[in-house]
Amino acid sequence: MSPYDKILFAGDPHGNFNALIAAVRKHLPEAVVMLGDYDLDAPLEEYLAEILDLTEIWWIAGNHDFETPCKYHNLFHSALAHKSLHLKVTEVAGLRIAGLGGIFLGRVWYPPQTPKWRNKQDYLEHQAAHIKNAEMSLKYRSAIWYDEFEALRHLKADILVTHEAPGSHRHGFSVIGELAAAMGVKHIFHGHLHENYARMIKQHINVFGVANRRVTNLRGHILSDASTYHDASY
Repeated sequence: MSPYDKILFAGDPHGNFNALIAAVRKHLPEAVVMLGDYDLDAPLEEYLAEILDLTEIWWIAGNHDFETPCKYHNLFHSALAHKSLHLKVTEVAGLRIAGLGGIFLGRVWYPPQTPKWRNKQDYLEHQAAHIKNAEMSLKYRSAIWYDEFEALRHLKADILVTHEAPGSHRHGFSVIGELAAAMGVKHIFHGHLHENYARMIKQHINVFGVANRRVTNLRGHILSDASTYHDASY
């Protein structure tokens, strides 16, 4: 196995994990990191049953994973729920990987605009009693919250995985690159925008966009052919 294949990064599967399963069987990585938007009709482990004994599975959530209670439950209450990388640094196959799931939501924080709510408690305290005393909606749970984002700056990592793109993409956010620089990150892998590309941003940080139903290695090289798969909207 090439040392660059010891961790694979999987773009948004949108319910079809065939490319990821094939890549794991062929390259036998130590770990796989999935970048969100699973569109699960069943618990995540059922989709990945063929490879659970072959590799470690790690993940962050995308916006689609909060669309319905079913999709949310099948990810966040799956047998792989504890494999979330969101808002922490985890050692995976000898590398420190930080995770940032979810998306920037205008009603919460949409950089470079000022955050409308600095944290979840601030938001809840300003809601009507029936909202304040209820569980936060899935839409708001999908959001990247300013205080949680800022807390990552104090951590150190080798790789940052995100659903949203940094400023390397025309639809990306420069604050993600700034976060990566503060953390000492050398590589960013992201999904969401269904494009494979490689760019370098400030501080010599390499960014790799991973298209939907594509799999790349640590060098950003595509290891799967998703040409026959139907694209889903992001």
